[in-house]
Amino acid sequence: MECTVSWTGASGTRSGMGFIAETGSGHVLAMDGAPDEKNPANGGQNLAPRPMEALLAGTGGCTAYDVVLILKRGRHDVRGCSVKLSAERAETEPKVFTTINMHFTVTGKGLPAAAVERAIAMSHEKYCSASIMLGKTAQITTSFELVEA
Repeated sequence: MECTVSWTGASGTRSGMGFIAETGSGHVLAMDGAPDEKNPANGGQNLAPRPMEALLAGTGGCTAYDVVLILKRGRHDVRGCSVKLSAERAETEPKVFTTINMHFTVTGKGLPAAAVERAIAMSHEKYCSASIMLGKTAQITTSFELVEA
């Protein structure tokens, strides 16, 4: 897996904290920092997600992908899946994630709660590389709700 991340600067002035990631699969992801009112040249322009937000979003995508795939492989009629992630970070550098809660909303027809619970557990224990990696520094908790389609 490869990715190239390049600093964009701001309007060609090489100030600001914007970055563009070009992934090995040919996709582009913009990232930016928070504005710094004391020293604008060191802050971002709030034009894109922060890198840590992108990391959290990627983790949500990884685990939601697993949950849907596991349910589909189990021949369950899954029709939707979203996960809301809430995270806390350490107060001091490095400001790693210390807690992450993932609340899944899974929509389907006749989905057994036990199958959804199992799919979430399998993702977090075996398949989702991102959440397993973040679990080295953060306490990860999960919850879910079922919505009948």
